[in-house]
Amino acid sequence: MAHVDFMPRQLYNTTMADKFNVVPGLKTSTVFFTFLRANLVVNPSPMSTPYLGPVSSRTMPPPSPLVTMEPPSDPVPDDLPPLSVSILDGKSDKVDALKLVADSIAQQRQSASRHMVFHPYLLAILALALGIAYEISWRIKRDLGMALMLHSGVIMTYLLAIRYFTGRYVQVAESVKWSWMLSGDREEDTVIGVRFGSDLIGALVLRLEPNPSNLGKKRARQSLLRGGRGVIRAWTVKLKYRHKGVGTDLLHEAVKVTRERCGKDAEIGFAKEHANSTMVLPEVFNGQFRKNEQRAAKALEDVVSEWDGSRRTRRF
Repeated sequence: MAHVDFMPRQLYNTTMADKFNVVPGLKTSTVFFTFLRANLVVNPSPMSTPYLGPVSSRTMPPPSPLVTMEPPSDPVPDDLPPLSVSILDGKSDKVDALKLVADSIAQQRQSASRHMVFHPYLLAILALALGIAYEISWRIKRDLGMALMLHSGVIMTYLLAIRYFTGRYVQVAESVKWSWMLSGDREEDTVIGVRFGSDLIGALVLRLEPNPSNLGKKRARQSLLRGGRGVIRAWTVKLKYRHKGVGTDLLHEAVKVTRERCGKDAEIGFAKEHANSTMVLPEVFNGQFRKNEQRAAKALEDVVSEWDGSRRTRRF
């Protein structure tokens, strides 16, 4: 038989609060609230009741002053390689400059390919070819696998055709050899380079043409150049150093050399047949290259205007 504990009878006569206090947790809560109520009555405080009305901005504490940081006294690292612009005299340096020129010609292939891929004329042909493939594979055959295969083939043929037609830029780049820098009288062109430390990052090939009135006269080379002009046959900067002012430094040095050797009023301009002037595609696809030529001419005009203030450059 199970054991049963009986509650004494006097517990039935307890008050309701005592019944709640039987539970330890409730007893503790009741004592706490009783103590809190007594404190609120005996020690009233203006902060006991929260004020819910709008607070004037005058009562707000003033904002803390902003923390300003002083600029570093030496922002340029001491171990940064120097940037220098000078005329290249050694043959190995000139060969490196020719490699930069050849690389810039080869990079025209990438620019031309990107331009042709998104050219509206060629995109229209691509859309027509994809439409024909859709009609053959899905409308007639109702074969999804064939549709995917034909569409992939059309796109692949489109890209390979562009790669084929722009491949001539590589051949033009390979044709830039040492003989390209020799004039008719076997005089070498002046090569100006920009070095970042020991790395050649920019090159400009300048041909100093003598005054036509001095031709046929037995004079020193320096005398023949008086009254002549400077012709820029190549102007390039390594890809990752472009749009940082390196090309402008090259143009400044080219104007300086031309004015020193040909006279203070000597003209300077880009050659019509410069290193990057060969266009292997029809003229309709050469819009980007023509814009580059215009920007180069404008950059040279700005540099020359700093020297004489008014003279405009011409294309020879």
